[in-house]
Amino acid sequence: MSDAYDYFRAHAIAAVRKARALPPGRPKQKQRTVARVYHLLSKEAALAPNVHHLEDFRMARRLERQIGR
Repeated sequence: MSDAYDYFRAHAIAAVRKARALPPGRPKQKQRTVARVYHLLSKEAALAPNVHHLEDFRMARRLERQIGR
């Protein structure tokens, strides 16, 4: 396994846990979407490590920070 896979997988798990703790509504839906993005990134990183995933990761992190506000 690559380090990128483990890193993305850890973020996906944390995002799912955060989504489960939120009350039903728009923020919960957004957080679940962020978790799906992290999960997809981890799948892609497992197949072929690639630096192009970093921009997708940064966008997901930015969205996750906006949800927390």
